[in-house]
Amino acid sequence: MIGAFLGDIIGSPYEFDRGDKSKDFPLFIKKSHFTDDTLMTAAVGEALYIKPGEKETRSDDEIRQEVAKAMIKWGQRYINAGYGAKFSRWILKGAFTGKVPEPYGSFGNGSAMRVSPVGWLYDSLEETRRIARLTAEVTHNHPEGIKGAEAVASAIFMARKGESKEAIKAYIESEFEYDLSRTLDEIRPRYHHVETCQETVPEAITAFLEGEDFEDVVRCAVSLGGDADTLACIAASIAEAFYPIPEQFKIECYRRTETTSGDLHKVLKMFGEERGGLR
Repeated sequence: MIGAFLGDIIGSPYEFDRGDKSKDFPLFIKKSHFTDDTLMTAAVGEALYIKPGEKETRSDDEIRQEVAKAMIKWGQRYINAGYGAKFSRWILKGAFTGKVPEPYGSFGNGSAMRVSPVGWLYDSLEETRRIARLTAEVTHNHPEGIKGAEAVASAIFMARKGESKEAIKAYIESEFEYDLSRTLDEIRPRYHHVETCQETVPEAITAFLEGEDFEDVVRCAVSLGGDADTLACIAASIAEAFYPIPEQFKIECYRRTETTSGDLHKVLKMFGEERGGLR
């Protein structure tokens, strides 16, 4: 999960095509901050967390309800975090009525950027995909929204199980029919700010595939431009399962997710993601 947080934080100053489509940029600046990507990842993680060795015993509907309630709670707590208009209305409706609103058929990349906890919590690829689908369905119940979440969670699961990049690429192409044949150099010139799963998830996965270590994956993702924080959030969430994260990055993550309640830190620690050299 800390990988997703870091990708979001590092990419945040360059969102909306504010970068220069280069891998040469400062990773942490004054404007580097967490956004809705981090908050909704935390919400999903908090809702789904099961202790090591325990099994998921909730029904599909119970899981959907818990995920939705957590997202509404976190959304209320941080109301100005950069949510999309439809998602903001969904949060407000849930807060006002006290009930979980209906999903709204989105195929936006929100389902993919918040799904990373799923890739760590379950024992099989089939279960990982099933839970990823449930987390998407509470809002992003369009087939493309569901597909994006399943693809990212699958890549994380395979990476943490020691699968090669070649195997991950082959599985994603076969199961989800994403085009991963393009290089970043081919994608970059015409790429622009877009918030659909169809035009974010394959690009983020390509950044993971081309990156040579955790930092390089993040740089690859941000260099594409566009929705840079979400691209980096997704790419880094996969990279965390494949590469070690530098300790200094973990320290920066803890510094930049400091809140009055310490709620983001609590979720990180819940997943065993400590703050590196900060003691």
